[in-house]
Amino acid sequence: MNETVRLLKSHKSIRKYKDQLVEDEKVKSIIECAQSASTSSFIQAYTIISVVNKDNKKNIAHLAGDQIYIEQCPLFLVFCADLNRSKSSCELGNKTMAEINTEAFILATVDATLAAQNALIAAESLGLGGVYIGGLRNNPSEISKILKLPTSVYPVFGLCLGYPNHNPDVKERLPIDVIFKTDEYNTDGDANKIDEYDTYISAYYKKRTKGKRTDTWTNQVSSLMSKSQRPHMKDFLDKQGFKMK
Repeated sequence: MNETVRLLKSHKSIRKYKDQLVEDEKVKSIIECAQSASTSSFIQAYTIISVVNKDNKKNIAHLAGDQIYIEQCPLFLVFCADLNRSKSSCELGNKTMAEINTEAFILATVDATLAAQNALIAAESLGLGGVYIGGLRNNPSEISKILKLPTSVYPVFGLCLGYPNHNPDVKERLPIDVIFKTDEYNTDGDANKIDEYDTYISAYYKKRTKGKRTDTWTNQVSSLMSKSQRPHMKDFLDKQGFKMK
């Protein structure tokens, strides 16, 4: 196993950080690595915002579901899908940008996500740890106002980074045969493998919480996905110029 594979397979979410700033040169390297990610048609349809203002971090933490580690982390980045620069490029070329449809929305969202994954991997290689914050989409309009986002831009998620102050176990993913198929989609044998996986995850949570939580993967997913997920997002995206046509 080479060093890159070892790093990728050792990923864990870090939510507690030492009281130590992330050095400027490391921040620069992380952002440069984010920029090196693949990007659809070289559009580079994302913007990364480092939130430094303490009041803004506090407000964002509250709006994201009282996730206090947003306030506590020394480096908090917001990854935005951004087609505002594309609009400006069209204007410079004396063209009118087409309405942002579903494909353009996907393009910008994927660009931002690929950049964010590169950023986290780079950070981990530099001795940092982090966790993504999808809770920004709980109140995207308010967070967009804090960040002064124009139309054609929306916050996809945040990323807390810092030097780890805890060392949780790696949370094993689904069995590879469940998510990796050949030639066609099928679910043959998946039920038994997922049942075994539930047993593992239950033991993982029991150990991590000293018996306070014994949840399974299927129960966790079903509890989440049996509810409508952030139904306000469609109207918000429409107001931001993402028309989903």
